[in-house]
Parts: sequence; structure tokens; C-alpha cells
Amino acid sequence: MEHNCPLNKVQLGYHTWNLLHTIVANYPDEPSFQKQQDINQFFELLGRLYPCQACGRDFTHLLTQRPPETNSQNTLSEWLCSIHNDVNQKIGKPIFDCDRVNERWRDGWNDGSCD
Repeated sequence: MEHNCPLNKVQLGYHTWNLLHTIVANYPDEPSFQKQQDINQFFELLGRLYPCQACGRDFTHLLTQRPPETNSQNTLSEWLCSIHNDVNQKIGKPIFDCDRVNERWRDGWNDGSCD
């Protein structure tokens, strides 16, 4: 990878998913109504502003089909993992085990490799 160069579509996607999963991993277990509105608006804006227009349209379409489940950190993490897996399936990437989403993005791997 060249340093100090604009991100290509693959790099942009990789870093965006990292950011999204990290935001969702830190979402409250019992979010306020305002927090739920904020995260919904964030996802809507992301779809409209995403630099890859086709990717943004696809994301917005997914949001319409399956709106974010914002009742808790767990439900939102599972929702995002499922959406991410939909994208992975579409582009031929492996499917992630959503039962391990918080281990991957919030708590660190059970084997201690993130300590």
C-alpha cells in the first residue's frame, strides 16, 4: 500500500467497516431515545455521503430493507454484523460468525491475543 495516497474502494470499505463496528461496539446497552435517533441519522447520512456512490446507494437500500436495531448494544452489533455479512456475500468475501461480534470488536479475542 502506498502511503499518503487516497484510499481505493477496498481500503475505504475496510476502514469504514472498522469504524462502524467500533462505534457500535461502544454503543450503550440502554441507549436514550436521542442516542437511538443519532445512530439512525448517522447511518442515513453515511449512505448519502459515502465517497463510493454505488456503495452508498447499496447501504441505503439495505437500511431501507432492514432498519438498524437500536434498542441495545447487542442488538445493534448483531444487526451491523448481519448487514456486513450481506455485503461480504455480495462481493464474495467470507461470512463472519455474528455470535463473536463483541469478542472481535468490543472485548477482544477470548484467547487473550488482544491483551
